[in-house]
Amino acid sequence: MRLAVVSSDGENVDLHLGKGKNVFVYDYEDGLNFVEKRAVDIDENSKHQGSKVLKACEDCDVLIAVEYGFKSKIKAEDMGIKIVTDEGPIDDVLNRYIDHYNFMKN
Repeated sequence: MRLAVVSSDGENVDLHLGKGKNVFVYDYEDGLNFVEKRAVDIDENSKHQGSKVLKACEDCDVLIAVEYGFKSKIKAEDMGIKIVTDEGPIDDVLNRYIDHYNFMKN
């Protein structure tokens, strides 16, 4: 499973999806492994830029941000990406999601 988080600093999930200038991508199989940081060309003065972030994450299964808009939710569903809301340190956020994912699997 490939997961992406929206972060301003690489340490915390702390941004709305449409403000995500940086996306940090991880793979989860037997453990969690960092893949890469992806830069997104976000104009700070514009609204509704979630589609840019989604495009940068089109190979991801899950995208985690503090918030997201309705249009982004619909577009993500069309792309097969699950959007999750959470915030806090990236490690904590990812581990919470993985714990939930594993619990739901069993």
